[in-house]
Amino acid sequence: MATDFLTATRSSYDRVAVAYADHFRDELANLPVECRSLELFASLVDGPVLEVGCGTGLATAYLHDLGVAVTGVDLSPGMLDVARRTCPDVEFEEASMLALPHADGAFAGVLAFYSTIHVPDDLLPTALSELARVLRPGGPLMLAFQIGDEPMHLTSALGHELDLVFHRRRPEKMAALLADAGVPVEVTTVRVARESERTPQAFLIARKPA
Repeated sequence: MATDFLTATRSSYDRVAVAYADHFRDELANLPVECRSLELFASLVDGPVLEVGCGTGLATAYLHDLGVAVTGVDLSPGMLDVARRTCPDVEFEEASMLALPHADGAFAGVLAFYSTIHVPDDLLPTALSELARVLRPGGPLMLAFQIGDEPMHLTSALGHELDLVFHRRRPEKMAALLADAGVPVEVTTVRVARESERTPQAFLIARKPA
């Protein structure tokens, strides 16, 4: 059920928010492929951006520093509290990506940076349709996610009990779902797994037809 996954995800990230922020504070500095992908996305945007599933605001802050007018939205109040302290000049909102509180075509770009990974397969088309709905024609949509075929259930991390399912997916599957949502993929980047990672990583940039 949607409420079960939402409740488990929200409560898990609420518990781990402060520890997560401390652990990953400088993560992007060591991820050049991620940074270049975000920079490419930013270069394609002409107007305000919505980051869906912004967490503690790592990618949000990166886009903001690039001069992008970005708004962050996340399910977890705990993660948002950290994000607001980290990026006081950015607007953050609490909401689910299954029902975004924004008008059709409200944003020139939409980013989901490792946030669709918690959405179950049966609800993924709904989530992607919501991302597409709030994206204006001609705007880019970027997804980042782990590559694989089997989900991973995480029950503890950083000293906290969790109930998080990470859905690993194939780039071609995600590209097909994005096309079904009306946002065909233009760029696919795959990065091999680092020593500390279990899987390769994928970055897709799609565009809503003008």
